[in-house]
Amino acid sequence: MNCIAVDDEPLALNLIEDFTKKIPFLNHVKSCKNAFEAIDVIQKEQIDLVFLDINMPDISGIELIKNIENKPLVIFTTAYSEYAVQGFELSAVDYLVKPFLFERFFKAVNKAYELYNLKNKKVVLGAENKTDEEYIFVKADYSSIKVCLKDILYLEGLKDYVKIHTKERKILTLITMKKIEERLPSSNFIRVHRSFIVAIDKIESIQRNRIIINEKWIPIGNSYKTDFYKRIEDANL
Repeated sequence: MNCIAVDDEPLALNLIEDFTKKIPFLNHVKSCKNAFEAIDVIQKEQIDLVFLDINMPDISGIELIKNIENKPLVIFTTAYSEYAVQGFELSAVDYLVKPFLFERFFKAVNKAYELYNLKNKKVVLGAENKTDEEYIFVKADYSSIKVCLKDILYLEGLKDYVKIHTKERKILTLITMKKIEERLPSSNFIRVHRSFIVAIDKIESIQRNRIIINEKWIPIGNSYKTDFYKRIEDANL
């Protein structure tokens, strides 16, 4: 996502730029000291997300957004919490009250990233073809990690966490099985058990209602058998 920061305070701009550089799916295009600079960038570049201060001289952040036709996603950043209602009336993704920490910033950015993918119907959220070109980002170890879908063998549910198994590594992320299942393309991933989702193209064999992937025996749950075997039959596996 291409993003810009708009703020008349240099320290605030530096902080946002530093934060964005830590997030792999953000590309910081420019830091703008006023609304005029921001308008110029938005007109010339494809900007997907704006970190926008509200209380600025000449043109406020709210007036700036009101006067843009093709509005990018907006996260308001301000020291004045009383502007929150106006911000959300303009369909802002989030509203960060200064001073904010990276954890809160990252939470707001993730909301924007999900909306961005839904808006643009990106295959990263999964529903299309060519799994060798798809990927998702998951939260793990205080970072957002890119996982190529073609590398996933299977996913294992562990209460509120999901462990993503690839040949090279295992990634533990705080997410439910239901939510991550929605993000995976149904063309190659299928739920076979309340605790397992498998990549169909990684299945090595099926024996007695168990799947073998990379020497791992994965059970096929009773409530998932019908759908699973139909998919296998349709795929001519």
